[in-house]
Amino acid sequence: MTASAVPLINPRLIDLHLEAGSKDEAVRALAERLADQGRVTDLDGFLADIAAREQQMPTGLEGGIGIPHARSTHVTHPSLAFGRSPRGVDFGATDGPADLIFLIAAPAGADDAHLTILSSLARQLMNPEFTATLRSVDDAATAAALIRGEDTQSTESSTSPASTEESAAASAGTASSEEPGTGEPFRIVAVTSCPTGIAHTYMAAESLENAGRDAGDVEIVVETQGSAGFTRLAPAVIAAADGVIFAHDLPVREKERFAGKPTVDVGVKAGINRPGELISEVRAKAARGEVTAAAKGGTPVERAGEPGDGYGTKLRKWLMSGVSYMVPFVAAGGLLIALGFAIGGYEINGAKPVTEHFDWGQVDSWGALAFQIGAVAFGFLVPVLAGYIAYGMADRPGLVPGFVGGMIASTIGAGFLGGLAAGLIAGGVVLAIQRIDIPAALRGIMPVVVIPLISSIVVGFLMFVVIGKPIAEAQEAMTDWLDGLSGTNAIVLGVLLGLMMCFDLGGPVNKVAYTFATAGITVADPSDSAMKVMAAVMAAGMVPPLGMALATTLRKKLFTTAERENGKAAWVLGASFISEGAIPFAAADPLRVIPASMAGGAVTGALSMAFGATLRAPHGGAFVVPLIGSPLLYLVAIAAGTAVTAGLVIALKGMRKDESEDPATTAGAETSAADRLPDTYKAAA
Repeated sequence: MTASAVPLINPRLIDLHLEAGSKDEAVRALAERLADQGRVTDLDGFLADIAAREQQMPTGLEGGIGIPHARSTHVTHPSLAFGRSPRGVDFGATDGPADLIFLIAAPAGADDAHLTILSSLARQLMNPEFTATLRSVDDAATAAALIRGEDTQSTESSTSPASTEESAAASAGTASSEEPGTGEPFRIVAVTSCPTGIAHTYMAAESLENAGRDAGDVEIVVETQGSAGFTRLAPAVIAAADGVIFAHDLPVREKERFAGKPTVDVGVKAGINRPGELISEVRAKAARGEVTAAAKGGTPVERAGEPGDGYGTKLRKWLMSGVSYMVPFVAAGGLLIALGFAIGGYEINGAKPVTEHFDWGQVDSWGALAFQIGAVAFGFLVPVLAGYIAYGMADRPGLVPGFVGGMIASTIGAGFLGGLAAGLIAGGVVLAIQRIDIPAALRGIMPVVVIPLISSIVVGFLMFVVIGKPIAEAQEAMTDWLDGLSGTNAIVLGVLLGLMMCFDLGGPVNKVAYTFATAGITVADPSDSAMKVMAAVMAAGMVPPLGMALATTLRKKLFTTAERENGKAAWVLGASFISEGAIPFAAADPLRVIPASMAGGAVTGALSMAFGATLRAPHGGAFVVPLIGSPLLYLVAIAAGTAVTAGLVIALKGMRKDESEDPATTAGAETSAADRLPDTYKAAA
């Protein structure tokens, strides 16, 4: 028998006299009926899945209804068991225990047809006539037929799957006809979703639709984002809406579609229990002119931050957003360019384009291919930096003007500094546009036409005509300054970069130093000084994890068992130029590990600059040593810094009053020092 031939419920899955004193007893009694019919293969496993779902949110609903449910690998067919409890069972509803209990069991891969039936049942539960009939029915066969939608003339018009589809279609019409002469209705679009997407999602939709019909002058269309998938509301419907209601426990998919409108954002149970209040609330917001925009909590930076983040914190996060997206282009492009040099020599940058000349059997052609692919990847650096700074500020609408501004910065020679300015300007322009009160008829085309057009014009004008040239001149001055560094000045710069690379181990300060270095080599023919800076930055960034790995090898008793295990991994992480490999040590003992790491990084940076080591690749660690100028001296600089860090951290830890104490017994005290760490360490740890 196929899954589609198995009825959702039959009389043997119904208990009209459910005797259970608790939620767990009620669920087990109904689940045993499912197991007896082979619909559940592992009773305990299924009950564990139900319990896990209950921990996410209580499944009791106002009106005496309990709907425990779960998708489970232990369920063979989409099934429903029903119990009627004379004394009621507490499922967490605010108005008391439930006397109607529906146990919904869906397989992990339930087919859409059965999920549609389950969603229809969820909608029926919002119909008082349906629940009243269930409370009065006196035999299981009649109850099963009622739940399946059979033999229900009294409630068929409002409870069958067909009727729910008709009501949704009616809601999507041009205007409500229930109260003619009242003028244009207040149009609302809503999205409902719950963790499993089976019951609450559709119950909230039905509740909101019913409340809209009861209001008379409200037209509401709901997009249910449930397990049966979701059908996006038509852009024209969203554009014509006067307000938005989100009743959800999962992130709303493609939420940006609804930006720029009065919005009420609540949990899914609020959509079930108080739909009228939500409608009144969104109408009040519309009357006051309150609208949502990317500037009011919708941007990637704000979603990842705290509500009280200040402007300085947000600015740092905007910049880091751009840098984080840029780094993979830096790594891929730089390594390909370095590979091109390794294969074809340093003259490969003058080779003909491979589109004009490529010999499959010639090594130089392969070197030219690697170099030219890397050069193309490098060409994206500034546009990607600018585009994703704007994205961090204004979400997706910021991408187009950000990329346009970044490409202009590259074209006019404004480079890295121009990309920073273009990204910030683009994000600011988009945020300003989004604050303008736009007529409803234009809202649908704002994200795809109006915002990209206007913001690109403004950013392009500013970059080409106003600030581009001064920034390009500043970029050129910085390059000339680097080229002029020699002797003591170069060593001091190496010390400073080494300290920055080791201060927060992959955090904002580290990224500033790294971005400064990569900015110098993102040109077709970087200067010797720029490549020295890149070499010093990578060498210093390798030191903290290597130093911790060496320290755990030399003085194991000073470290916990977990730290000694981390030390083994730190060898590989350090050799790969992953500074974050030292974070577990810094989180446990910041007052010793951070100063020791900074000291070692400063020594390495200074020696690298003094030795004149150069590096064209922006990443790779020990694996690109053959591509480094003065490779043996470069390794000496790394070894010296590693030794300094390891020796200093051993000395500082050895100064503890009771060095003979087993570190494992003091791990708790040491770990508590993590509370003194910057947020960067806490997040990475």
